[in-house]
Amino acid sequence: MPLKLEGERIILKIPEQKDAKKICKYINDKAVARYTTLPHPYKLKHAKEWIKKVNKNFRKKTGYEFSIILKETDEIIGGIGLTHVDKNNKNAEVGYWLARKYWGQGLAKEALNLILKFGFKTLKLHKIYARAYCINKRSVGLLKRFGFKLEGNFRKHLKGRFSDKWYDELRFGLLREEWKVI
Repeated sequence: MPLKLEGERIILKIPEQKDAKKICKYINDKAVARYTTLPHPYKLKHAKEWIKKVNKNFRKKTGYEFSIILKETDEIIGGIGLTHVDKNNKNAEVGYWLARKYWGQGLAKEALNLILKFGFKTLKLHKIYARAYCINKRSVGLLKRFGFKLEGNFRKHLKGRFSDKWYDELRFGLLREEWKVI
């Protein structure tokens, strides 16, 4: 797929089948998987199925999911995307993950900047929303820095990935007129 979004240190690119092994490299980390709905352990077959689905959704214009590629090394270090694209109501859900090795370096912020610009400017969305585990302080903080507003707290809605604990799921939303590049 030709679509590519370029930032200062990263590139967002629609994944291809040849990327499957690279995607598996960091996603199998329990620290990365614990706040996602991704399968764990994440196997090569999961990556291949996901890439197939991503490309199908891209062609249908119902989803735009990207690999996050570090320019310096050309390495896939995460993923970000807009899913559940609702053309009638002009909204979509944003979701993302980043390899632990790259946490705290501003790369998730750069990726979110790129995907929000794509959603609001290119796709002309009215609203982008996100879901997060209540205990995922990094993700909640990132969303708030971009101006996302807490719209709901789904009590004990998500079971812990590696425990029997239940967690609240927080729902956030950002309207186009509230969006600011940071």
